Amino acid sequence: MPPLPPLDFKEIQDKLSSRFRPLQRSFQFWVRVADIYTGYKVFQLRVSIVKDVEKQEAMWERQHEVAADKIYAMCSDLGGFFLKVAQIIGKPDLAPAAWVRRLVTLCDRAPATPFDTVRLVMESELGQSLSETFERFDVDPIGSASIAQVHRARLRGEKIDVVVKVQHPGIEDLMMTDIRNLQAFALYMQKTDIKFDLFSITKEMEKQIGYEFDFAREADAMERIRHFLYKNNKKSPVVVPRVLQDKVTRKVLMMEYIDGIPILNLGDEIAKRGINPGGKIAAAAKQNILKSLTLAYGQMILRSGFFHADPHPGNILICKGSEVALLDYGQVKDLPDKLRLAYANLVLAIADNDPIRASESYRELGIDTISTCENEQQEMFKLAQTMFDTKLPPGVTMLQPFSEESSIKKVAVQAFPEELFSVLRTVHLLRGLSVGLGINYSCSEQWRPIAEEALYLAGRLKDKDRKTKVHRRSFFRRLYCKE
Repeated sequence: MPPLPPLDFKEIQDKLSSRFRPLQRSFQFWVRVADIYTGYKVFQLRVSIVKDVEKQEAMWERQHEVAADKIYAMCSDLGGFFLKVAQIIGKPDLAPAAWVRRLVTLCDRAPATPFDTVRLVMESELGQSLSETFERFDVDPIGSASIAQVHRARLRGEKIDVVVKVQHPGIEDLMMTDIRNLQAFALYMQKTDIKFDLFSITKEMEKQIGYEFDFAREADAMERIRHFLYKNNKKSPVVVPRVLQDKVTRKVLMMEYIDGIPILNLGDEIAKRGINPGGKIAAAAKQNILKSLTLAYGQMILRSGFFHADPHPGNILICKGSEVALLDYGQVKDLPDKLRLAYANLVLAIADNDPIRASESYRELGIDTISTCENEQQEMFKLAQTMFDTKLPPGVTMLQPFSEESSIKKVAVQAFPEELFSVLRTVHLLRGLSVGLGINYSCSEQWRPIAEEALYLAGRLKDKDRKTKVHRRSFFRRLYCKE
């Protein structure tokens, strides 16, 4: 009988660690989220006893700071999907200031995969060694996000640099575990505290993030959006990187390198150039940046229906002349025409301050609401503005889902179409950018001419109705769009 091979204790340890890692993450998530949640529930009882408003506000601020540290620690330690959660909730209009101050620093700060592992992934996917493929490959990544990291490199025989996106090994299983935990928590929250169909939103997140692990799909999406924007404009409002189609696999994606600064560093860059960050020149540059992004998204969502669904600050570069580059096409959405046109109708309702049309649009979109308040129509319109416009309703500076005065408390959203979540998230990310740039504007007002065009072409808007609003068309429509 041949001798048994020696036991490889490291291999056994790695296999056990890999098998139990999802359970460990689930345990960590529930322990931490229970601590944060119960902290707020106990605090609500304490603060209700205090009658002085100023004391209440000071107490809330301290509670938010305590919670912010715990949320930051959870997202930072667990990484993966929770970095995306931090991107969603860490915005000035959505979260308390203490949360924003802590969570904004988590953008694209996922731990990098060691270079030796990156090399193995690259060589396995491309079928040749790095030295055969590249003349130069930077060992240190430009950045590392939840699903992948990017390196700057130069292909053999080429004169320009490329960006190489490489997927973190094993990240798909971990992120799917995280999403299912969040779905369970969402179900609990919508039954107890927040009268909103959170579960449908998390289901759509699961579907959208599942797509992000296929870089070949991302490459196709990038080329489709690039073609649409460049074809439909005299000059594309945003720069879309060109894909190297013969250098794309499921886990590796190569594209042209675009030189620019992250939008989060815009203020520092303006000051570095000796320009007053609060002056007219800086304000004009910020207006141009936001105008470009808004036009691109208006065209993608309302005219095409196929759009980039992840405009968080880490995916936006500012190039020379205030040109905007839009990166990372892992999260895209293809809206059915029925939803696209129903949303166009809602855009017109918000832009024209029309509560009746907004209510009709909600029903057409499949948003099922129930209300017991007296001024139901006005509250529903306020909810529409809060959810689907970058300009918050008068008197609202931040969303407060736990507040009794919140429209979400007064008008419960019992059913929310999963496919609409990407539009909702995109609008909220654009709102976060506008707040960060110090510009208060309505994307619905900016998108009105594009929404009109979409409805007119579908036969849902009469020509005479369209003409009555021609004078309202914003100048960027005339500047960029082919008539």
